[in-house]
Amino acid sequence: MNAHATPAIHALARPEVPPLPAYNAGLSSEAVRARYGASEIARMASNENPHGPSPAVAAALAGLASRVATYPDAQCTALRAAIGERTGVVPAHIVVGNGSEDILQMLCQAFAGPGDRVLTQRPAFGLHEIYPRMMGAEVELLELTPALDFDVDAWCQALARGPKIAMLANPSNPVGCMFDAAAFERLLDATPDGTLLVVDEAYCEYASLAPGYPDVLSLLRGRSMPWIVLRTFSKAWGLAGLRVGYGLASDDALVQLLDRVRTPFNVNHAAQAAALAAWGDEGFMRRGVAETVRLRGVLARRLAGLPGLRIAPSATNFLFLDLGRPNGPVNEALLARGIITKPWKEAGFEHFLRVSVGTEAQNARFAQALQGILEGRP
Repeated sequence: MNAHATPAIHALARPEVPPLPAYNAGLSSEAVRARYGASEIARMASNENPHGPSPAVAAALAGLASRVATYPDAQCTALRAAIGERTGVVPAHIVVGNGSEDILQMLCQAFAGPGDRVLTQRPAFGLHEIYPRMMGAEVELLELTPALDFDVDAWCQALARGPKIAMLANPSNPVGCMFDAAAFERLLDATPDGTLLVVDEAYCEYASLAPGYPDVLSLLRGRSMPWIVLRTFSKAWGLAGLRVGYGLASDDALVQLLDRVRTPFNVNHAAQAAALAAWGDEGFMRRGVAETVRLRGVLARRLAGLPGLRIAPSATNFLFLDLGRPNGPVNEALLARGIITKPWKEAGFEHFLRVSVGTEAQNARFAQALQGILEGRP
């Protein structure tokens, strides 16, 4: 191997790329088994749906082998029509991606560049910061309140300064807090017409059960700024392994610009078929969401009494835990027990752990393990 390969290739790269942090996707079950010798793995790091997708998905995927030699529908026509019928958004205002992060990348490729300012939250879903920086944009990060909630006043002031793009996750990932309807209306009133508002609603199905959660589409309709609402099939719909996300936009011109940078055939046959089948069984999704929200409350109550632990408010399918100590050793101890969670690595949050709400048995196992670790028991 050429010893000079790495410096040479870095010299060829755009200057924005080498400093970018790698997205923290976490460890796979196989890696944890191999490294720690754990036989039973509890996947509680990536906010996956422990109930899985509707049985209709398996039926839709059966027999797809005969179609893999042909390209999928590049426009996701049937899926966009189905989404539009339920949401009241015309298909021309809908874009579908290989996960909603695919659409985040399209947005940054289409609208962000050197000298542009992008506004988002800290701590954030990593790609809200990585993708704008990849395009050379400057990123302004807003802080949480001491109560681990959104600072609505700070958001309104920052929006009034006219960022090119504002990426607003509601509810927050990784924290779980949310803007209620009154706060969201304040944000909209503060947003200038020249700001593209990106509302990431990856966890909206869970948050819809929280009192005061806004009907974002109703509040956005009629507003003069450009906007897009991002949602996903990865969480509540149980399709994380197939990667399907969608965006509901203010107008067709925005979608047409995203189409200019979108990878052709970005959503494959299996993903489109599975998403359509899952979408057709909304009842299955709603039952799973209600059970997860119930179990989130059970888990939070069980953890509330642990020494030195603080729990952020959550309207999602996860909890953000302030351990009161560095998260690295706690994470290692959990991995040794076969429990995968996500230790947050963002500066200033190295004592936080995000844990997904799993099955009742997984939650009990996690709570028992964490209690033992915090109390110093092997």
